[in-house]
Amino acid sequence: MGKRRAFDEIWGTGGRRRPRKELAELARWIEATPASELSRRQHAAEAAFRQLGITFAVYGDADAAERIIPFDIVPRVFLADEWARLSEGLVQRVEAINAFLDDVYGEARIVREGVLPPDLVFGNPQFRPEIAGMKPPHHVWAHICGIDLVRTGPDQFWVLEDNARTPSGVSYMLENREAMIRLCPELFRSFRVAPVDGYTDMLLQTMKSVAPPGAGSSPNCVVLTPGHYNSAYYEHSFLADNLGVELVEAADLVVDDDVVWMRTIAGRVKVDVIYRRVDDDFLDPLVFRPDSMLGVPGLIAAYAAGNVTIINAPGTGIADDKAIYSYMPEIVRFYSGEEAKLPIVRTWRCREPDALEYVLDHLDELVVKLVDGSGGYGMLVGPTASDEEIANFRAALVAEPHRYIAQPTLALSTVPTLGDKGVVPRHVDFRPFVLTGASGVQVVPGGLTRVALREGSLVVNSSQGGGTKDSFVLLGDEPEVRA
Repeated sequence: MGKRRAFDEIWGTGGRRRPRKELAELARWIEATPASELSRRQHAAEAAFRQLGITFAVYGDADAAERIIPFDIVPRVFLADEWARLSEGLVQRVEAINAFLDDVYGEARIVREGVLPPDLVFGNPQFRPEIAGMKPPHHVWAHICGIDLVRTGPDQFWVLEDNARTPSGVSYMLENREAMIRLCPELFRSFRVAPVDGYTDMLLQTMKSVAPPGAGSSPNCVVLTPGHYNSAYYEHSFLADNLGVELVEAADLVVDDDVVWMRTIAGRVKVDVIYRRVDDDFLDPLVFRPDSMLGVPGLIAAYAAGNVTIINAPGTGIADDKAIYSYMPEIVRFYSGEEAKLPIVRTWRCREPDALEYVLDHLDELVVKLVDGSGGYGMLVGPTASDEEIANFRAALVAEPHRYIAQPTLALSTVPTLGDKGVVPRHVDFRPFVLTGASGVQVVPGGLTRVALREGSLVVNSSQGGGTKDSFVLLGDEPEVRA
């Protein structure tokens, strides 16, 4: 998995010659549609996004506090058999994540039996001892997971990281699809594409299915947001609107006798399920950060009493930790008795002396990440880093090795993308969304493809200049090509 020519998901390996046979129709569409027409459609989509207010905030960037995520008009396509294999691996992985969370906040068998080091779990900043012993309804902790994947070949998919706290991006998946249906209807006549517009119905069904036992047949659900200054506020508002539930802030909720109530002009209304987009630290000032103005005092007491379901459950952040990620093959094996169907990228845990020595000797070849980092921040891409950046990371690694992991620089797959001079290859990753409720695990037939818009860049995060594409999952064994 070292440096090599990237696999292009339409043209294969070895440059632009003949497209993969299953995607020949898409290749013909790209070649037959003038770049000026693709650009017109792309600008129309971005204008609509701007009009709808589909923006995100860039903290610390005074010149661009609010911006849209760039959208690319050329879709990414997953064949039906590829998606079937991915879905099996995603279900297995998310089931293991939920089993792991249920265990580490309970009996901690995985630690007692020596699979994971105790300090890696109990000394982890994302481990919440305050909720140890609590059990969410149906033992579901991570109701919504975003599992980041990368591809390096026709049948080579790798899990890059797990997002089990408050995974974001699903609104872009839905809005991208709506834009493609409106602007490129001919593609939906050529390909049988699985719909994604049922996501909010799936999510609402999931939320209601895990309501507390006393909620009755019509549990009351809400979305809890930190407020309109949050970078993902558009998504919070979008989801609440499409779910048909109230979007609330901390001031809208009150806990009385371990029951959560929503203040309305008609009086108090009992709340049964909270889809929170507030991090653990700020969720309840009586339990976590006492200075939080974003949380609800007494919320964790109501949760412990079994009177409210919190989605995702408090404490799920430990499953996002990149050092824990490095043990996921062992975690899957421990809870399922099977080998992991989706492999992870080879990972050096810098907390281990031999691994640290190797990483320090190969910094110019590796990607180094904070174990609790996200958004492309706190990361070194060795092959493209300056001498100064490498020197700074070397010092940080020596000072606090336990805070870092390292991985090889993968040749991420590319997808044709509209650039300033026509259609060009750009690297992509992929975040599918997986829902877990009382009746089991469901994989949404689509996801968020993020694309590195800069030539040669491997960093796809929107905060680092990346964009998004629609992700087609084809139905049936092959695309249905129509005249």
